[in-house]
Amino acid sequence: MVKFRRLKRVAEFIEHPSAGGILLMGCVLLSLILANSFVKDEFNNMLFAEIPATGFTVTGMVNDGLMAIFFLLAGLEIKREIVDGQLSGIKKAAMPVLCAIGGMLFPALIYFVFNKDTETSAGWGIPMATDIAFAVAILNVLKNIVPHALRVFLTALAIVDDLGAIVVIAVFYTNHLHVNYLYSAACVFVVMLIFNYFQLKSAWFYLVPGVLLWYFIHHSGIHATVAGVLTAFAIPVRTRSGYSPVEALEHRLSDPVNLIILPIFALANTNITYVNGMAGALVSPLGLGVILGLVIGKPLGIFVMAWTAVKIKLSELPTGVNWMHVAGMGLLAGIGFTMSIFISLLSFNDPAQQSEAKFAILTASIIAAITGFISLRIYSKSQKVSDEAAGHS
Repeated sequence: MVKFRRLKRVAEFIEHPSAGGILLMGCVLLSLILANSFVKDEFNNMLFAEIPATGFTVTGMVNDGLMAIFFLLAGLEIKREIVDGQLSGIKKAAMPVLCAIGGMLFPALIYFVFNKDTETSAGWGIPMATDIAFAVAILNVLKNIVPHALRVFLTALAIVDDLGAIVVIAVFYTNHLHVNYLYSAACVFVVMLIFNYFQLKSAWFYLVPGVLLWYFIHHSGIHATVAGVLTAFAIPVRTRSGYSPVEALEHRLSDPVNLIILPIFALANTNITYVNGMAGALVSPLGLGVILGLVIGKPLGIFVMAWTAVKIKLSELPTGVNWMHVAGMGLLAGIGFTMSIFISLLSFNDPAQQSEAKFAILTASIIAAITGFISLRIYSKSQKVSDEAAGHS
């Protein structure tokens, strides 16, 4: 009987909308504790141990392999919303794209201002990227009090943002791009589009080629997670019989991604060990460029671009989303974790500069997460109270 009650509590926790976010935050704290404890070397060795016969480290497999599944899920949701949801229509679909562009340009400009003509000037790409996993996970905790359209908006914006970061890495930070692998990836993607054209509804017609697509993109030198997005966009939203392969796969992937993949991702990537001098480096040109780029540049770029697009009637806000939502979402977009850390490793050869950049990214991401969460929670709660009061009057 006691065992049954325990299983029931576990089931209730899993079904709770905040479960994924709670697990993810718990793994962030656990990773930071382990990285700064007496087992830090063992923890680090475990994360960077090579998996036999794969050529991947544990962290590499998480970031390139498991996260491709997360991007597949995110891509499925975005495609469904573009076809018949919150992003349907050119004006609505254009908004996250425009905001992502603003959210990349403003942080890069702020970093450039602080680091022009310095030895850290190459790091301008660091504050450009939004960590979609952390940002969406935090918004999921608020899913009952913020509009669903806001989550779709942030997911679409973050995907475009990450794709932009991948392009920046490929063009400015990659020395060797293997074009033959890109050609092979393109051929596989064409086959997947042909399957789509003939309305093949089984997900396996897309997932099996999707693995090949992932392999070729990874070996091309481009970040492999883009394969998840491309696979999602090749799957039909609805067949002629009315069946939705996108919704079916979305339903199957949701719990494994939110309850397993994202927490593992957090555990593997928050492995940052504090060393003397890190705190002082936050006010260096490198530290200020990263922190101000993410905490101020991101929300400012997103808000300015959204406001401009609406004013000139180029686009429109999703249904139910207002300017306070955009401001709060912009703050969450300042969480720039994995991709930002990856770009910092490509930007600097000096381990000290890499550590300074990592600590600045962590600091900025914590500030962005807390301010974004609190602002959206307070505003959404007050809005709910106002709506209830108006309904009673």
